[in-house]
Amino acid sequence: MVQENKTADNTIRRIVLAGELLALNAALLMMSLLYESLTGQVTPHYKRLMLLMSLVYVACEMRSGGKIHHRFVRNDEILRNLISGLLSFIALSLLIMWVFRWPLLTWQFMLPFYGFIVVFVSVYRWAMRQVIRFYRRRGRNTMRVLFVGNINIASDLYRSMKDDPSTGYRVVGYFADHPRPNVTADGYLGTPDEAIAFVEREGATLHNVFCMLPSSDNDTINRLISTCEQSMVRYHHIPDSFNYQRHTMALELMANTPVLAMHYEPLSSLGNRILKRSFDIVFSLLFLLLVFPWVYLVFGWLIKRSSPGPVFFRQKRSGIEGRNFDMLKFRSMRVNADQDRVQATKDDPRKTRIGEFMRRTSIDELPQFINVLKGDMSVVGPRPHMVRHTEQYSELIGNYMVRHYAKPGITGWAQVTGSRGETRELHDMEERIEKDIWYIEHWSFLLDIFIIWKTIVNALRGEEKAY
Repeated sequence: MVQENKTADNTIRRIVLAGELLALNAALLMMSLLYESLTGQVTPHYKRLMLLMSLVYVACEMRSGGKIHHRFVRNDEILRNLISGLLSFIALSLLIMWVFRWPLLTWQFMLPFYGFIVVFVSVYRWAMRQVIRFYRRRGRNTMRVLFVGNINIASDLYRSMKDDPSTGYRVVGYFADHPRPNVTADGYLGTPDEAIAFVEREGATLHNVFCMLPSSDNDTINRLISTCEQSMVRYHHIPDSFNYQRHTMALELMANTPVLAMHYEPLSSLGNRILKRSFDIVFSLLFLLLVFPWVYLVFGWLIKRSSPGPVFFRQKRSGIEGRNFDMLKFRSMRVNADQDRVQATKDDPRKTRIGEFMRRTSIDELPQFINVLKGDMSVVGPRPHMVRHTEQYSELIGNYMVRHYAKPGITGWAQVTGSRGETRELHDMEERIEKDIWYIEHWSFLLDIFIIWKTIVNALRGEEKAY
């Protein structure tokens, strides 16, 4: 992550934390006064409780890191950070009070307190985020940055910094072999060799240098790094591999050698995999025990009435690491010879009347919770494709097989963002693959919950591409 630990940034973070601590202690004081007025007794040890809660809150906030003062941060990251910090605070404070048998550990006292903190911190951080963005937009808390090398590689970053003053970055310009009018009409300062003298001259007012020079320019890169360090300017290197792999990467040390992995996968963490699998088991088990029997009785009878054949449709699909498995669906078509080769189309004559309804409402997908419980699938993940399509598209789309780094899902990010149904053109599949890879690289538990909620909403509304 780009270093942002300048004095002003730390000051902003301290101001945010101070406001939250002030609200926390004010809430405890109000609860103590309310307790005294209702019971006629002085609240026991409330000053110690205020100290304890403050220390626990600071510890949890320091662990979660705080996000709202960051210059480039997504809203889902802020939300995930907020929930993680608040849940940690509630759990840890309750645990400490239970261990030491604190006399105020009652639901009548603690529940309103925690409720107030959750609401206040959520609203307060949102408001402070807007204040910080406004503050930086006005030219305060800014950081001057310089780009060196092939600006095409960092064109998105360059434009984001230049076009959005609320990030607090002020782009000085760029040094490259020649001007790049396709990226920006102005800002060209000279060749990369001239950048070193510029940093020496302007280093006192410069904060960050972003270098995109190729490794073949080793001598220039080393001199630039040395100059930045002498001038106390933070140096950041954007590898030229980003020129052809524009997605999240991961840097790790192997035998003291830095290695850049082409994909960052949160689910490579054991803890994340346990969390996701535990949710899959609980969610699918509850559905299969409480809901599925009734769905099966109704739609199983309707399917049998609609056309001869089995209730379930089984088909080989490509799963995690490219392993094939038998995916289950309610049969929505008449038994036909093309079922393992041809995608369903909008006016497909193979579909039955009840099958049309099931596909439009996604009811035909519900038997896949059995696949989830077995471990072949997850509730959320890239949709599994027919084996024939995997073989076909893996030859046409270079990064197609990356989607198999994760378990396939009943629903997925691509499906809730418009990439569902028939893929008539190659670019339709390429768009779906991009979204599948984005999901794999940005997975979080909250993202899964959002996708499930979005899937339910879409199913109730009905989708144009659900055929």
